[in-house]
Amino acid sequence: MSKVKYFYDLLSQPSRALWIALQMGKIPYEDCPVALRKFEQRTEAFKKINRFQKVPCIVDGDFHLSESVAILRYLADKGLFSEKLYPKDLKNRARVDEYLEWQHLSIRYGCERYFARVWLYPARGVAEKPSAEETAKLLKEMEIQLKALENLWLKDSKFVSGNTLSVADLFGACEVEQTRICTYDVSQKFPKISDWLARVREESNPFYDEGHKYMNKLAALNAKS
Repeated sequence: MSKVKYFYDLLSQPSRALWIALQMGKIPYEDCPVALRKFEQRTEAFKKINRFQKVPCIVDGDFHLSESVAILRYLADKGLFSEKLYPKDLKNRARVDEYLEWQHLSIRYGCERYFARVWLYPARGVAEKPSAEETAKLLKEMEIQLKALENLWLKDSKFVSGNTLSVADLFGACEVEQTRICTYDVSQKFPKISDWLARVREESNPFYDEGHKYMNKLAALNAKS
């Protein structure tokens, strides 16, 4: 039986979250890295793999699937995802799903938009650096979402769906970590999030550090410049 092919780039937040989860669950898959920095996702060859030309995505035989949350649910239904990270129990899984559905237009939207506009687009030459006014607006919008994460999801629990690590934490943590490339320090205003990131890292290492190796390098370089 052939392995599922996983196409990803570790600079992509959802790619990284799924990659860490796959390592933690010791899930067999065919490793198919895609270099976004070389625009490999824009080739005609990759368009045949994923019509949206984004990562992550998978190919399972003749079945092609994109969107990270859809991928994890598909793999879980096939018995190819860690039950510890994405539980079978109806209520526990619903709590994980609750965060995964919420994060698209909140934490992911705020953090990814800030990261892309402040660093990624200017670094790629796609757009000029934002003005101080625009940067402040993006920062304010992102911090509204971070405040919700701090005061709602982490108010009374160690992790976003309860007191045990789930794949929801990996998705959330990878989004917040990405802002360090923009030299943003979440600990300055959001101590609960900072403590949560440390717990997620501890629970998922050594894969957490391995998955963030390139991102950490970029963050360190930008901090010096």
